Amino acid sequence: MTISILGARVIDPKTGLDQVTDLHLDGGRIAAIGAAPAGFSASRTIQADGLVAAPGLVDLGVSLREPGYSRKGNIASETRAAVAGGVTSLCCPPQTKPVLDTSAVAELILDRAREAANSKVYPIGALTKGLEGEQLAELVALRDTGCVAFGNGLKQIPNNRTLARALEYAATFDLTVVFHSQDRDLAEGGLAHEGAMASFLGLPGIPESAETVALARNLLLVEQSGVRAHFSQITSARGAQLIAQAQELGLPVTADVALYQLILTDESLREFSSLYHVQPPLRTAKDRDGLRAAVRSGVIQAISSHHQPHERDAKLAPFGATEPGISSVELLLPLAMTLVQDGLLDLPTLLARLSSGPAAALRLPAGELKVGGAADLVLFDPQASTVAGEQWFSRGENCPFIGHCLPGAVRYTLVDGHVCHEACAGEHQPFIPHG
Repeated sequence: MTISILGARVIDPKTGLDQVTDLHLDGGRIAAIGAAPAGFSASRTIQADGLVAAPGLVDLGVSLREPGYSRKGNIASETRAAVAGGVTSLCCPPQTKPVLDTSAVAELILDRAREAANSKVYPIGALTKGLEGEQLAELVALRDTGCVAFGNGLKQIPNNRTLARALEYAATFDLTVVFHSQDRDLAEGGLAHEGAMASFLGLPGIPESAETVALARNLLLVEQSGVRAHFSQITSARGAQLIAQAQELGLPVTADVALYQLILTDESLREFSSLYHVQPPLRTAKDRDGLRAAVRSGVIQAISSHHQPHERDAKLAPFGATEPGISSVELLLPLAMTLVQDGLLDLPTLLARLSSGPAAALRLPAGELKVGGAADLVLFDPQASTVAGEQWFSRGENCPFIGHCLPGAVRYTLVDGHVCHEACAGEHQPFIPHG
């Protein structure tokens, strides 16, 4: 199909392009930016006056729940939710059942993703077999199957020698290792950030040092091994400072933050709502401010949803007995637009943290608009609003933002030039900032 997108404000953070112009798509590729190529004839025209056209969003943390957890979601439902949020490329973690530690599991995920024909899926393979922290998984075979990086999630590898050897092996083959830095012993049994709010509620705490101690260890081993490392779900201001220091030393280190960590704090737990139960936990306003500063400066170059859908029953027990996680991938763009609304980021910088930044972190073929490149893009109205939950495609409704009116509305999401999501302009009212 050939498509012309006319009159959009085209923003490509990677090249610095920011102007009102046209886009022309042919055969799943961008044929031209500006004037149409000679002889080009569009089979569909999208009038995009007032809309922003940007690279499709790249989300480095989306649990698809398949295989093994179909009561929570599946590849079809969660990738459908992703394109509704403007996400055209996503990475799924290895915590599946069975664990994503074999080529067979990776092939299953990729086959199901192709069948769903929504967002592109890039699996993150398990660093160790069964995520047990003892024996290395078949990393090269997983890479050859399509895994773009390797990690152990929040399951810490307890033996430093084992971890060092794993990183050296990954460095030999130029593989990227993804760390979720939380010390197992310091965090054990914890439910909330260790501080005044946890004490007030009587919840066992997870101290900031659970992150920083693990981060320090991991960064020292990264320096020793020379491995490419991505630090996911940074939660504390001190943690962001450690990442900045590593980058100043020239270590090959990148980082992301969960979007909800830039919006919420541990004060959200005051009513004991399990919708705010996440791991690692929500931290203080000071930490949130530090994370925001790191995102502004580019120390943290990627914002991700860290989408974890759950069935309704998973959040109905008392707080400590519920499963952690928030379902939010289909709100990624509108939630992120609150950072622009509040004056924390300008729009091009926000789009960089949602597209080119995460793509570069894991070396994904995504996150830019270039002639000849894949026609993966999002068209959104920055002046309209999204009522969270008015449409809902994820199987997980465990989202504290449902019912909120959020700035911006995704109108079209295109993957390889195919319109995977389309919303009528009449579905949303213009957004009016508070105050």
